Amino acid sequence: MPLEGVRAFVFDIDGTLVHRAGAHEVHAIPGAREVLDRIVASGRPFAVFTNGSHVPPDAFAAQLRAAGLPVEDGQVLTPLCSVQRYLDRFRGEGRVLPFASEPARRYLTDAGVQLVDDGNGTHVDAVFVAHTDTIDFEHLERAARAVIAGARLLTGSYVPAYAGASGPILSRGAMITAAIAKASSVRPVVVGKPSQAAVREMERRLGVRSEEIAVVGDDLRLDIALGQLGRSTTVLVRSGISGDVDLDRVPKAQRPDLTVGTVAELLAWL
Repeated sequence: MPLEGVRAFVFDIDGTLVHRAGAHEVHAIPGAREVLDRIVASGRPFAVFTNGSHVPPDAFAAQLRAAGLPVEDGQVLTPLCSVQRYLDRFRGEGRVLPFASEPARRYLTDAGVQLVDDGNGTHVDAVFVAHTDTIDFEHLERAARAVIAGARLLTGSYVPAYAGASGPILSRGAMITAAIAKASSVRPVVVGKPSQAAVREMERRLGVRSEEIAVVGDDLRLDIALGQLGRSTTVLVRSGISGDVDLDRVPKAQRPDLTVGTVAELLAWL
């Protein structure tokens, strides 16, 4: 039984629990609410993890509640959360040059992250690329120079695209990260899915060792890879971006422990 011994769950959002019909229209995938309700009834905690970083985590929770899913504030994890676990190594003193929306910047500042607006003349410990709708080339160059000078280049995600309502959506964060990486000749460090920082944030939020967590998602490169980093049980749902992937062509070490058509099929395993 693949889910035997699982004490907590982490779900991806888009393509796993919901489909988006537009920027602000979100519909729960049939069976998603029933799965979450059954997990809650069993006394086990769950969280959801998205690599979306344009708004604070609680904004995603509000979207999911509007779609009828029982997700509370504090149950959503994003790279804005896991980057804080990475920055723990600076013991609260790290200076971060961000590429982020204004709501995301406010969230990070309120969480105690020291953001710097201008790398010129200011020591920068890390450049963090989340999501932004505009790009300033002077800011991009300052970031590259900060990385050349020794700052770490952190990114929420480095995959080229993610699941959208009408097919893959190209990642602007990955584009910005690639530009800085090319200019500085430095390989970026992912702090969203999949990363060790994300694994630590899952454990911290759920209070359970990663080996006792089941990670459920539609993307082999993000969700399944995240679970495998933490030696978690992994469940691939075919309702999203990896729906047409031929698992026989995937290296055995990268395959999920369980594959289902949609999240509703998990009811038979809970």
